[in-house]
Amino acid sequence: MSDRTVPEIFRPLFWDVDWNQLDGELHWRLIIERALNWGDESHLRWVFGRYGRTKILDVVRKSRRLTPKTARCWQNHFGLGEEEMRCFGTFSTSRDGYF
Repeated sequence: MSDRTVPEIFRPLFWDVDWNQLDGELHWRLIIERALNWGDESHLRWVFGRYGRTKILDVVRKSRRLTPKTARCWQNHFGLGEEEMRCFGTFSTSRDGYF
């Protein structure tokens, strides 16, 4: 599997995008957001192994697309305050805009 390939188990999380255009390098932020919001343990294992804690923490801090429940979970996991996380200020329901 190349660095740009995303495992087939992620396909259901990307029902709204062209799967053939999804790029593991270019769309890393989107992939992490989807895994955190809607993924299971296998998705999380893959994103932690592929992207590492630093990139995941960056997404948790900067994303406005994490659901409130997801945000609270990762806030506790990383020991963050609400003021360190953009999603607590504004939750975005707009399309991702990646495609």
